[in-house]
Amino acid sequence: MKLLPSSFFAIAAMIGSMAFAQQVPLGGASPLETVAKLRAGQFVWAPQVAPEGPMLVIVDLATQRAVVFRNGVPFAATTVSTGRAGRETPTGIFTVLQKEVVHHSKTYDNAPMPFMQRLTWKGIALHAGNLPGYPASHGCVRLPAKFAQLLYGETNLGMTVVITDRAAPLLIAPTPDLATSGVPEASASTGSFEWTPDKSPTGPVSVVVSAADKRAVVLRNGVIIGSSHVTIDGPVSGAWAYAMRNRDAAGDHWSRVQLSSTKGGKQSVSPAEFERFHVPEDFRRNVRSILSPGATIIVTADSLRSGSMAQPLTVIETDPETH
Repeated sequence: MKLLPSSFFAIAAMIGSMAFAQQVPLGGASPLETVAKLRAGQFVWAPQVAPEGPMLVIVDLATQRAVVFRNGVPFAATTVSTGRAGRETPTGIFTVLQKEVVHHSKTYDNAPMPFMQRLTWKGIALHAGNLPGYPASHGCVRLPAKFAQLLYGETNLGMTVVITDRAAPLLIAPTPDLATSGVPEASASTGSFEWTPDKSPTGPVSVVVSAADKRAVVLRNGVIIGSSHVTIDGPVSGAWAYAMRNRDAAGDHWSRVQLSSTKGGKQSVSPAEFERFHVPEDFRRNVRSILSPGATIIVTADSLRSGSMAQPLTVIETDPETH
């Protein structure tokens, strides 16, 4: 992206006013092993460990940390500052809707938001900002300035961003009808499901499975293209992300990472693990046909509905320019 000279000055001024950002060497450790040790403003960045493939960003509100995966491999981690009390950052599964190197908030007094990656039209975004070591933003996820710049250079529109809090339910955004889309519960006995890939022919693919709702939803580039009833053998607790590592003659190979913890790192997944999830066979085949290395399957014990009133979370507005 070619910038005007004034843009360079604007970026320099905005970044210069922020807390010092420091890149920390990995020293043979993985980003997941390092992230808990980072101090405010510090980050690790090692793109060489996963040079290609779809990306996934996981932000943990409880620890004020974020980890970046590519092709299922963690290659970067950082401290963050999220929404303060009364301005909490929403939990959920988001996609990057818009990117701007130089952006000023229309909601908060023209506040600078360098290397902005918008997650909702209501003003929630990833961007460079001050990191005091605790939640301090109006709801955005602030990143160290250099990390925000590096991340901006690697991401594409439609990338999946998971924001989680161990004490909060996992909600889905920005799609407003995720919890109610697709077939009713009774369809489990008929084997019916919904599959409309033409609604979004290309883009990153994520599959979200809710044990509470007994529902699997397929998103491509942030748009619902499939939905099915699902039953799961055994208990489901917390939230997990499965990332496809590769596909060969022996089948699909996956890694699993717990979204609410940095302990344990990624774990290889036995093919038998997916036998716990029961969906119509045609739906399973359709989903597999669009998956490729780096695709993610997110499993949560929580509902895809917002709050105790069981209403779907609405985020997208009709006029994005108002924020």
